[in-house]
Parts: sequence; C-alpha cells; structure tokens
Amino acid sequence: MSLGLLGRKLGMTHVYDNATGKATAVTVVDVSDNQIIQVKTADKDGYTAVQVGIGEKKPGRINKAQTGHFAKNNATPKYDIREFRVEADAPAAGTQLNVDQFAQGQWVDVIGVTKGRGFAGVVKRYNFSGQRQTHGSMMHRRTGAIGCRLTPGRVWKNQRMPGHMGVDNRTVQNLQVVAARPEDQILLISGSIPGPKGGLVIVRPAKKKPAPAAK
Repeated sequence: MSLGLLGRKLGMTHVYDNATGKATAVTVVDVSDNQIIQVKTADKDGYTAVQVGIGEKKPGRINKAQTGHFAKNNATPKYDIREFRVEADAPAAGTQLNVDQFAQGQWVDVIGVTKGRGFAGVVKRYNFSGQRQTHGSMMHRRTGAIGCRLTPGRVWKNQRMPGHMGVDNRTVQNLQVVAARPEDQILLISGSIPGPKGGLVIVRPAKKKPAPAAK
C-alpha cells in the first residue's frame, strides 16, 4: 500500500550520530491531525484510493455539501485534502494516521510547492552567466540575443526569459526518514524539501527505492 501523509514544513535542523559524530541535515515535518476522509473502491468509484485530510477547520466555514461529505465518513472538517492511490485494503474512513506510517530509515518522496520569488531575471531564474562586466557594457545581467531576423525568424517556444519565479510543484525523491517521533508527531527527513515554513507537503513511500520489509 502506498498510503502517505500530509504535513507542514517546520524548518531545518541537524541530527548527530553519537557513534560516528556525523551530522545530518534534516527537515522537520509536522504530520499531526492526519485523518482518512474517504475510501474509494473499484466497484463504486472505478479505482481504489484514499482521501487524507489535515488541519482542523471550523464547521461554520464549510458549505452543506462538504458538511455532508465529512459527516458521512465520520471525519472532521479539514483545510487540506489529498488523494493517494492504493492497491490493497485501506483503513476505514475516519481513522487517524500518525508517524507510525513510516519507519526509521525508510525512503520517501516529498512533494511540495516551491517558494515564490516574484518577477526575476534570467541570471537569478535560470543561472545565466550574464554578459561582459567590462567598462561601457550595459548588458551585465541581461539575456542576450534570443533570435535573428532570417533564421529562425521568430522566438522559439520555451525560450528562457525573465518572468515569474517559484510557486511550482516539485517532487524530491529518495529522501530518508532519519527519525519518527510519535510523542511530537513529527518526521525528521534527510535533506531539504520544497516550500516555505508552514507550507503543505506530501510525504509518500519512495517509488524508486524498496519498501522496508514487513515485520
């Protein structure tokens, strides 16, 4: 089963190995309040999946359709809902999920939305080298030529140019769960993940790494 968790990025810190003295940079992800909102089946919905929600929401802030959806599945209103495709039987609707979903040392993929950087030039946006820095040049951080009159006679599609930077969906694969702390309902995941502090992230079992052996 590839059921994952929703979480909030809290920031980064270091974890030290007392045996080797090695410091590992980790991202702290709060995965509390995860609850299964709905279980979809192949017979009824045409595919098997699980809706998971996070973040308690006041009942007065949802419409009647949403109220009925949550009440029907014995779940409380949530701010964010995402769906996970599953291949095996899933827990019943209304079930609370916690950090026990992942084991220490397990490989995971993390999906998030990158930080917004506003309007940016090509040097910041695409790491262009820029033009000459010599006296008289006024093209230090500009794009340079993007076409010609006869050939190609137009600007190619996907030409890298200044524009809006950030706020893109990104998936970082093959990160490792350094620690899972049930008392705090947080995951310590190696490396950095997309998004700002407080941003919503999706943690799922890695697709390109083997799952831990069943105990």
